[in-house]
Amino acid sequence: MEDLTQDDRRNHPRAPIELKVEYRRLNTFFADYTRNISRGGTFIKTENPLTIGTEFIFKLKVPSLKEPITLNGKVKWVVNTKDATEDSPPGMGIKFIYQNQDERNLIESKVERLMIDSLGEHLYQKLLKKRSSSPPE
Repeated sequence: MEDLTQDDRRNHPRAPIELKVEYRRLNTFFADYTRNISRGGTFIKTENPLTIGTEFIFKLKVPSLKEPITLNGKVKWVVNTKDATEDSPPGMGIKFIYQNQDERNLIESKVERLMIDSLGEHLYQKLLKKRSSSPPE
């Protein structure tokens, strides 16, 4: 595994949130949970991560929405069970992939709403300010 901390791998501020995630690997369906989410991606806790570089479709079940959010993602990094710690559980870092700018805008606004609901407006704005004052990656 690379010597990057989770914060080093992120381009967007993240909010802690646990949402059910459903996806399919070959002919098997999986249901795992997110650990956090940002406008650019999420971390899915799982003891059976997909291979880095794998592109897949998954659904986020959000309690406040009638329908799950369907997303395209790409596995960017993995924490295997043997490398996991309490602060870094097993799973996979997912980068959202958008088909076009309209889809990006729609998904990013939904994710931003989830982050605000999770953190509250004040903490969310504080997190954005902290992140924007950090040196560029």
